[in-house]
Amino acid sequence: MEQPQVSRRGIWGWMFFDWAAQPFFTVVTTFIFGPYFVSRMTEDPIAAQATWSNIATISSVIIAILAPILGSIADESGPRKPWIAFFAVIKIICLCLLWTAAPGSSVIYPAVFMILASISAEFSIVFNDSMMTRLVNRDNVGRVSNIAWGLGYLGGMIVLISVVLFLAASPETGRTVIGMTPLFGLDPAAGEDARITGPISALWYLVFILPMFLFTPDMGAGKPLAASVRSGLREIGQTIVGLKDRPGIMRFLLSRMIYQDGVNGLLILGGVFAAAMFGWSTMEIGIYGIILNVVAIVGCLAAGSVDRRLGSKITVLISLFLLLVATFGIISTGPGFTLFGLVGLPVADSGGIFGTVAEKVYILYGLLVGIAFGPVQASSRSYLARSVSVEEAGRYFGLYSLSGRATSFMATLSFSLITFWSGSARAGMASLILFLAVGFLLLLRTPYPASATQAARTA
Repeated sequence: MEQPQVSRRGIWGWMFFDWAAQPFFTVVTTFIFGPYFVSRMTEDPIAAQATWSNIATISSVIIAILAPILGSIADESGPRKPWIAFFAVIKIICLCLLWTAAPGSSVIYPAVFMILASISAEFSIVFNDSMMTRLVNRDNVGRVSNIAWGLGYLGGMIVLISVVLFLAASPETGRTVIGMTPLFGLDPAAGEDARITGPISALWYLVFILPMFLFTPDMGAGKPLAASVRSGLREIGQTIVGLKDRPGIMRFLLSRMIYQDGVNGLLILGGVFAAAMFGWSTMEIGIYGIILNVVAIVGCLAAGSVDRRLGSKITVLISLFLLLVATFGIISTGPGFTLFGLVGLPVADSGGIFGTVAEKVYILYGLLVGIAFGPVQASSRSYLARSVSVEEAGRYFGLYSLSGRATSFMATLSFSLITFWSGSARAGMASLILFLAVGFLLLLRTPYPASATQAARTA
C-alpha cells in the first residue's frame, strides 16, 4: 500500500474529528441527556428505558442498511469531506432541537431527533475512518487510532466536566456540585441542565471539525455522483459476494458484528441502568461519566503502545475480557449486594454523592469499562486498516460500520424484550454478556491482519 506524504498538521486534523464528535456520545447519548430522558422526562422509567433502547434499534437498522452503500459510493466519487459536511448539517440541527424535550412533553420528537443525529454521526464516522489508510502507514495506524480515540474521550470529558460543574444541578437544591447556581439561569427542575447538552454538543462539533476540513488532505475527484452511485452499488455487491474469497476479513467482520453489539449496548444502556437502579441525578451521572472518561483516556494511551508492540488483535481481546468482567459485575450489583448476593453490602446511605457502598462498587466495575471500551473500538478500527488497501477502504469501512450496526439492534432489542417480559432491567442487561463472549471466541480464531492467509500469521 503506497503511502502519500501527509503533514503532521493533516494527521492531527484527522484525529481532531474524534475530539469533535465524542461529546455527542458522552453527554447526550450516555451520561446526561439519555439518563434524563429515562428518569426525568417521563413518569415511567421502565417504559422510557425501552423507548431509549428502541431509538438505538431503529438507528442501527438504518445505519446497517445504508453505511456500506454510502462507503462504496464514496470510493467511486472520491472526496469524503462533502459527505461529512452534509451529515454534519443534519446532526447539528437535530442536536439543537433536543432543547425542546421538556419534562412531560411527547417523546416522539426527541426520539426522531436522536435517530437522525445518531445515523448522521455514524455515517460521518464511516467517511472519516476510511480516510485513515491514506494518512498513516500500517506500523503507526494502531497508535494513531488509539490517540485519536483518546482525544475523543478528552473532548467528551471536558464538555462533561463543564456541564457537571457549571450547568447540572440537583433538582432539590438548585445547586451544582460546586455549590453555584447553573449558568444561563438554567432550571434543573425543568430538565434544562440536561436538554442544553444537545446545543452544546452541536456547537462543539461545528467548531472542532474545522481542522479536518482545513488541513487534512482528501481523496481526489472521482466519478460524477450519478455514475458513482451506479458503480458504488455494483461494487458493494461484488465486495459482499467476494468476502467468501477473503475468509479472514469475513471472520473479523462477523466477530466484530457480535462483540460490538455488546459494546454498543453497554455504552447506550449502562448509564440509564445505573440512573434507574440508584436514582442518580444528572449531577451524579455526570460525575460517573467523568470518572469513566478519565480512565478511558489512560486506557487509550496505554493501548496505543500495546497495539504497536503486540498488535490490534491482542489489544481487542484483552479489552473484550475486561468488558466481560465489568458487565458481569454491573449486572450482579444492586442496593445491598454484589455478585448476585454472594457478597452482602451495607445499605446505609451516607447522604453524599454515591452514598451507598453498592454505588461505589458499581463505579469500580465501571472503571473496567472505562479502561476497555476505547481500545476495543480504536484497535478494531486499526485491525481493519491494516487489512485493506487504500482503494477499497471506503467500502470495507462501510462494511465495518455494518458489522458494528447490522445486528446491534439485537442487543438493545434483547434488552427491551427481556426487560418487558421479566420486568427486570438487570435481566435485560445480562444479555450483553452473550454478545461479548461469542465475539471474543470468534476473534480468537481470526487471522491478523485479517487479510492474512497463513495460519502462522494469526498471532
